Amino acid sequence: MIRGLFKSLRPKQWTKNGFIFAPLIFDEKLFQWGPLFKTILGFFLLCLISGTVYLINDLVDIEKDRQHPVKKNRPIPSGQLPIPVAIAAVVILLIICLPMSFLLDPIFGLIITGYLILQIAYSFILKNMVIIDVMTIAVGFVLRVASGVPLVQAERFSPWLYVFTVLLALFLGLGKRRQELVLLNGQSTTRTILNQYNLPFLDSMMSIVTTGTIITYAFYTFSAPNLPSNHLMMLTIPFVIYGIFRYLYIIHVQGNGGAPDEVLLTDMPLQFTLVLFMSSVFFILYLFD
Repeated sequence: MIRGLFKSLRPKQWTKNGFIFAPLIFDEKLFQWGPLFKTILGFFLLCLISGTVYLINDLVDIEKDRQHPVKKNRPIPSGQLPIPVAIAAVVILLIICLPMSFLLDPIFGLIITGYLILQIAYSFILKNMVIIDVMTIAVGFVLRVASGVPLVQAERFSPWLYVFTVLLALFLGLGKRRQELVLLNGQSTTRTILNQYNLPFLDSMMSIVTTGTIITYAFYTFSAPNLPSNHLMMLTIPFVIYGIFRYLYIIHVQGNGGAPDEVLLTDMPLQFTLVLFMSSVFFILYLFD
């Protein structure tokens, strides 16, 4: 039962919460113990809160998941995790995590509470609204980034990075919707929102978002304040372009891309690109500034 509870928290998807470290890194405070410690604590609290949201989502969708060929094997629909235990876990996690979030930092607590409310609204209402569902996912990523700002008292974190995060999250969310449609292959589904999309519509939106993502990051590298005056950050643009193109390749050629976190954990070229990107950002911001 404990194993089923832990699995229901979906630790594989906690990689998305790594966005909370963006302010720490880009504000050049990675080696300051106070901001680093607070960000690590914030990361674990965010993981527990997001895991609680997954529990709530599984409880809401339990009947639909029981009819799904894959989701029916999840702990709650399969009966491995009893419903009363799942409900108790939700209550306990919220009682522990929300007060701790405010103790860590009041603004962080407010952002985490807003994230929780948004995700609950998504589970009950917003996920059934076309376009709004994907935009809600994008806002969730922005809140992950924003939650890290008060923890490090960021002074050099550029608003361009918020816009970049929104567009990148839209790109990943649209890619996931596209892959879900491809896997259905015209079959009926219990997820009515998928009936509101088609491949040409998703491909058009992805083209717009892809262009915007690359341009926004490029603007950040040479126009954001407090960056190295030699514009070395522009050297990181090719890694962003390749990463996006690689993900498009995974979606359109390999037929994958349904879960961005799983793609990141399994695709070696994408992992290698991420390592090179973060390494170049580190050297430019911390050694050449």
